[in-house]
Amino acid sequence: MANLRDRLRRIQDAQKQYGTAARAKKCEDFELPGWAECGCQAKKREMLLDAPIGLPSALPPAIAVIAGDFDRIAKTGRGLPAPEDLLFFDLETTGLSTASGTVSFLAAFGQFIRRGGGLKLRITQYLLLDFPGEEDFLRAVLGEFKNSSTVVVTYNGKCFDSQILASRCVQKRIKPPEYFHADLLHPARRLWKGIASDCSQSTIETEILGLDRTGDIPGALAPEIWFDFLKTGETRRLLGICDHNCADISGLAAMLCAFCEIADSPFETNYNYSRERLALYWRDYARRAVPSEELAKLKETGVMLLLKAANSGCPCASLAYALDQMRAGSHEDGRKRLLGIAEAEFPSNLKAAALRALSIDSERRLKNADEALGFANIGLGIKEAGNYWQKDFCRRAERLQKKPGLRR
Repeated sequence: MANLRDRLRRIQDAQKQYGTAARAKKCEDFELPGWAECGCQAKKREMLLDAPIGLPSALPPAIAVIAGDFDRIAKTGRGLPAPEDLLFFDLETTGLSTASGTVSFLAAFGQFIRRGGGLKLRITQYLLLDFPGEEDFLRAVLGEFKNSSTVVVTYNGKCFDSQILASRCVQKRIKPPEYFHADLLHPARRLWKGIASDCSQSTIETEILGLDRTGDIPGALAPEIWFDFLKTGETRRLLGICDHNCADISGLAAMLCAFCEIADSPFETNYNYSRERLALYWRDYARRAVPSEELAKLKETGVMLLLKAANSGCPCASLAYALDQMRAGSHEDGRKRLLGIAEAEFPSNLKAAALRALSIDSERRLKNADEALGFANIGLGIKEAGNYWQKDFCRRAERLQKKPGLRR
């Protein structure tokens, strides 16, 4: 056993010496214009770009409605972050899985900094040249998270980028970073699903934000390009992926600016978005939020958004606004809108909900059991609404038929 242990030790020592010499040689010999060393087999570069048009000096309060992560961050007691506290983050990896075998080889960070009285977008990138340099690469990347006031902004980063980074840190026995995190994927879907052809970041950038990504290398090719670089040392396409990574950060910053514009001026913005989905989400936010002076202003905007969506014929917004009118005591307008929904070419479940509300109002407020029964019977005729509504109207009709004073 002693001979075996000695032999294994000699092999391991030889491998360490060879590996160290090989890594040092590669670090010394390999150069990329514009990139500087930040560790063995790890490179870094910085760029300073113009900030996106429309960047506000402070995030508007309604950004908490548009992107719920900002609301949750504000409720921790720190309030909404300043633009300079935002850290845009994106990774390129060797695969689309978050499993332990997937390695991140390129990381980009963007941060707004003040220059000459205005804001610029500083982009910092880190590039891994080969697997043995991963620990140095990770430690360089983790240095970007050292500011405790930073709010990290990603696109699907909660499910992917942050998971990959944490997984690789665990693999290398490094403590993963902790930070506030705002993911823009879900608010983007809320605003632009059905308007853009899909909700990938590049599609949102080109179809909604009007950004030009002509000649951009698709991110899906990143694994193949990096592995080709490891085999051949060819850097042209690798630098193309680095430029793609940089464009993703610029796009994230532009997307956040679009969110801010929609939040601050939802009626004047030139961005196309789903008015109905935003109005309904704004309504839900206002109903569950803690009352305050700021909330009163947000509620006023939300009511106007819902009214505009309802008057535009949006089905769900029409029902929500009609029910809100009934609750607020505007019974005449509410009933008129509910009757319109019951007669319109709207989805069956919405028509059933309108008829149920009319039946309840007729019975309880107007004390008209005959009218209430009539609405229940109409609802029974909408069989495509489903079993839930059929059972509801059946029970309602049976109970109303037993009411004293009902005309037979």
